[in-house]
Amino acid sequence: MSLWTDTLRFAFQPVVNLTTGSVAALEVLARPEGGDVLAEARRDPELDVRLAVSAVRAAAHRETLLPLHVNVFAGTLADLGGLTPVHDAVRQAGRLPWEVTLDIVPPHTHVPRAALLEAVGALRELGFRVAVDGVGDGDVPLRLLVDLAPDLLKLDASLLARPAAVRAMRTLCDELKALLAVEGVETERQYETALTAGAQWAQGELFAPPSRLPVADVYLPPRPLGEASAPRSGPSVREFVRPAALLPATASAGQVRALLTGSPEVSGVLLVDRAGTPVRSVHRSRFLLSMSGRYGHALYADRPAAKLGDPPRVVGVDATAWEVLDVVAVGGTDRASDDVAVVDRAGRCVGVVRLADLLRALAETRVEEAAGLNPLTRLPGSDAITGEVDRRIAAGRGFALSWLDIDHFKQVNDGAGFAAGDELIRSVGRALQRAATGSTRVGHIGGDDFLVLTEPELLDALALSVLDAPWSAGGRPVTLSLSTVLCAPGSVADHRDTAAHLAPLKKAAKSLHGASWVVGRAGFAGYAVRRGSAPVGVEHGVG
Repeated sequence: MSLWTDTLRFAFQPVVNLTTGSVAALEVLARPEGGDVLAEARRDPELDVRLAVSAVRAAAHRETLLPLHVNVFAGTLADLGGLTPVHDAVRQAGRLPWEVTLDIVPPHTHVPRAALLEAVGALRELGFRVAVDGVGDGDVPLRLLVDLAPDLLKLDASLLARPAAVRAMRTLCDELKALLAVEGVETERQYETALTAGAQWAQGELFAPPSRLPVADVYLPPRPLGEASAPRSGPSVREFVRPAALLPATASAGQVRALLTGSPEVSGVLLVDRAGTPVRSVHRSRFLLSMSGRYGHALYADRPAAKLGDPPRVVGVDATAWEVLDVVAVGGTDRASDDVAVVDRAGRCVGVVRLADLLRALAETRVEEAAGLNPLTRLPGSDAITGEVDRRIAAGRGFALSWLDIDHFKQVNDGAGFAAGDELIRSVGRALQRAATGSTRVGHIGGDDFLVLTEPELLDALALSVLDAPWSAGGRPVTLSLSTVLCAPGSVADHRDTAAHLAPLKKAAKSLHGASWVVGRAGFAGYAVRRGSAPVGVEHGVG
């Protein structure tokens, strides 16, 4: 083993932010030219640590500013704890711990759980970020995954054959405040699946293969049409984080100038204190303009760069894109192009976001939302509601899905005219929106049909407020029919299964006289009539 360092080389593979199309980090991969040092490292924790140290040093030799991902076996962490040699190597390389993500690699079988969690906690105290690698193809237990609460969860590309599983993992990541990545992406079809299923980062041969030199440019296929829109609350700022150029708060103007002139892709530098908290923000153009003026270099080169900086604009890592815009809106327009620092719960800088990325994504979100709205009621269509149904199922939440329509609507149109019919549909849509509270979602799926997704406890008030209202079109009285399926956690597989349970309930509601409402439960036969009367000689089941 004395010669393993002579036959070992390292390659760098970009980890790509699928929202911005930029390189979010570089994974440093060991590439032995002989022997199987990785298999030996799996059995020898001290060797595994030496490999991690060598990976950090290899990145330092390449002088990349991008954040790093370094692999460490789960067993190594449990055996050796806080990885002091790796921490020392990071500091010697002039990097900060929060610029390094430690990818915890399987196997997890026979790894002491308590020791692993203790080691991860110690690493977090030092500032390191943590990813769990090989999910879907490894042996990490779901309970351990939740307890680790990683900053990043890396799925194996084999799971892309089961998009529902990827969506479920995205829901879990949202609960854990983690990002979801897919590794091993090789085809554009896999990329489309990863993106539409909710992955935020990815890596693989499609974007860029591992190479001896770090790369900042990658191939990104066109975004697929019909990609799911972000929630109305706005996409998370995590999706837009770019690597930050960081220097100590004591850095001189000459040091900042050297970094900027040597890295044309860097739009600004954040000066951070010893804890990693941003204290000043140096904007590229304003700084270089000051330095290039008459006597600028002589005046400022050896002075603290902080004198040429501004107070940083800062948001928490849990902020939404809209909240970032609120921060940008405060202050003069001359700082509209400044990067916004993103900090973790300890106040440490984990990256920056650029206004252009946010505006582009939010504009795309609005265009997609507008394209999905019904032109008559301006309510979202069925895709928005069924997508939310799938998210609630994946999250293990119970819900009530209702189908509402206008009785004998063709006769209404024929008798009162299409204008009166259109106005009736708009009025019903407005009434549903007014009655919607909490997380209730209302959709107009076409014609006189509406979908309402709500919490079971909110159902009665909403249903009665609509059914009890007097409805008419062209002076003719009109009634509504409502059918509801109650779905307990685990009772339905997806929105298609939910719709299949709802269809016979709609038929039952339409068979009743007057304003009607029937309620059934997924997985149970029969239904309860909450409003309306059955025709003579017709019986119904009671759930």
